[in-house]
Amino acid sequence: MSGVVPSASEQPAGETENQIKSPDPRPDAPPDYSTHFVVGPPGPAVPPPAGYPGGLPMGYYSPQQPSTFPLYQPTGGTHPIQYQPGKYPVPYQSAPITWMPGSIPMPNCPPGLECLAQLDNIHVLQHFCPLEMMTHFETNNRYDIKNNSDQMVYIVTEDTDDFTRNAYRTLRPFVLRVTDCTGREIMTMQRPFRCTCCCFCCPSARQELEVQCPPGVTIGFVAEHWNLCRAVYSIQNEKKENVMRVRGPCSTYGCGSDSVFEVKSLDGVSSIGSVIRRWNGMLSAMADADHFDIHFPLDLDVKMKAMVFGACFLIDFMYFERSPPQRSSR
Repeated sequence: MSGVVPSASEQPAGETENQIKSPDPRPDAPPDYSTHFVVGPPGPAVPPPAGYPGGLPMGYYSPQQPSTFPLYQPTGGTHPIQYQPGKYPVPYQSAPITWMPGSIPMPNCPPGLECLAQLDNIHVLQHFCPLEMMTHFETNNRYDIKNNSDQMVYIVTEDTDDFTRNAYRTLRPFVLRVTDCTGREIMTMQRPFRCTCCCFCCPSARQELEVQCPPGVTIGFVAEHWNLCRAVYSIQNEKKENVMRVRGPCSTYGCGSDSVFEVKSLDGVSSIGSVIRRWNGMLSAMADADHFDIHFPLDLDVKMKAMVFGACFLIDFMYFERSPPQRSSR
């Protein structure tokens, strides 16, 4: 009979199997979702912060720029990251580090010394390493450089191999690298090895420190002068011409009191500044945890400020660096 559709039982068996084995490959249509997101008007463009004419440096995250993604977001807590890790990151600390605000580049100022040009005194704080006292193994020195507001200005890290540190101890040649808040190395201080076996008045036995800022560009030297009863240094420019003198206290450098190294003019009349090693009690007597205060005029040439800053580390290694005691061969 025409026009009659066969029932399921009347359809051929082959067609029924094809319908079971070949389902419709097309997926179901996605359900309709209602959204509560309302597109707002476009906001104004945010200019980069002052001091960075070319935009933010690499490694910075600005929440005002929606196209910039942070390199690292801590899990938990709402405190901002106040320390930008660099080549020499600081170890884990319970409290965040607050850095001194940066400044715009200044004329006749080496890059990185803009913060130093705004200060008339700084504090040099050496890290205490219990590993040295327990294992008698000399480790690289680390220093925090802070201002009067307890804000970090620089970080100084020694870069010396293990053999040199433990073979030569306090007489070791070293390289100190000064980094700023971005991890950029802005200054390098180098001390060559000088033999002390010969006569003290021999020039080859006198200690010397070279200061480079930026690294690779020498701005001056700190040279030791022979003296019978006190420490005497000359601060020289890049041509090794004497500019200032540093005169230490008489006799050996104090147990129970501060040690003052005066920075004077060449004629010894005018006082320019000072490097003071603070007495920290038993920590100063038994461990390497020195605290220095460096004072200089605010209007002093920033390169000379860097030279006085470098003289502090040569003084530390020569008179206040205490190596762990050597174990007896017996």
